[in-house]
Amino acid sequence: MDRPSPRRSSAVVATAVGLLLVSALPALGQERTLTLMTHDSFYLPAAVIENFEAAHEVDVRLLPAGDAGAMVNQAILTADRPLADVLYGIDNAFLSRALEADLFEPWQSAALEFVPAELQLDPEHRVTPIDYADVCLNLDREAFADGALTVPTSLEDLADPALAGQLVVENPATSSPGLAFLLATIAHFGEDPETGWTAFWTDLRDNDVTVTSGWQEAYYGSFSGGTGEGDRPIVVSYASSPAAEVIYGSDPTSDESPTLAIEAGCFRQIEFAGILRGTDEPELAGALIDHLLGVEVQAELPLAMFVYPARSEVALPGVFEQHALVPTAPLSLDPATIDAGREAWIREWTDIVLR
Repeated sequence: MDRPSPRRSSAVVATAVGLLLVSALPALGQERTLTLMTHDSFYLPAAVIENFEAAHEVDVRLLPAGDAGAMVNQAILTADRPLADVLYGIDNAFLSRALEADLFEPWQSAALEFVPAELQLDPEHRVTPIDYADVCLNLDREAFADGALTVPTSLEDLADPALAGQLVVENPATSSPGLAFLLATIAHFGEDPETGWTAFWTDLRDNDVTVTSGWQEAYYGSFSGGTGEGDRPIVVSYASSPAAEVIYGSDPTSDESPTLAIEAGCFRQIEFAGILRGTDEPELAGALIDHLLGVEVQAELPLAMFVYPARSEVALPGVFEQHALVPTAPLSLDPATIDAGREAWIREWTDIVLR
């Protein structure tokens, strides 16, 4: 999932960068190294990495490799001489591409018994689900408070003239949540040329939808809710964004977030880790995957990266329980279907919306 550092404050991003730099340095007295390739939005507290290093007498080096798509492309291009031992952050939008390229060695973690079956998309266990996030519409509560605007309850409502000029989305060619939202519309409307997703996006274009290149531009630049500085009260963001607004807001104990995530149009992104074929340390690489799926790491994920732990028994922080949305029926598409249609869908979307 290419999370464009969307769900963390700038201070947390700075901490993440610091961790990357520190982890890139070899630890004294440790001869073995293990390289973990990640997308640029990866972050875990330093202690979580250090605990694994101490337990296995290894130096973990983090290799950020761009967004999820760029990371997968780099792994494929270097498959004969892999740059890392483990890859973390490939999501269901790019999973089939990586599996077809035979990037991974199978590894069946014992902790998978705690992971819901719907998150385990590869029966051969070439990748292991670590976390998931739902891309959902977020609303500015204040903008809808007086009833002048009607809260949308379906994707169809977004094309209503009563909500003209109220929505901002991200470009699916350059943004992970933008791509997820496009996939949500394809999953919901289907591909009939008269009634399907292309007709819906034509209606959105005619209803004055705003498109930005990425999440930060949409959320902070065009969205009016929470920390946003724009004038559009509906944005494509994450189910966890309202919790982040409380955590990083002026009152972290607030009973109500200034923003609200709604269930209509939510699309589930699942992030996986896998052992890169060609590693010299397959057992150690597998141990790192087990660590990522261990209770210690899983409990850190919500507040570190504003994602949900793959392990179902790991309790969520109270702020998530109170303010984040857990959709009851998120939309999805088979990874192979996504891989087969993704590039053509993006081209068609661009022709409809931007040209």
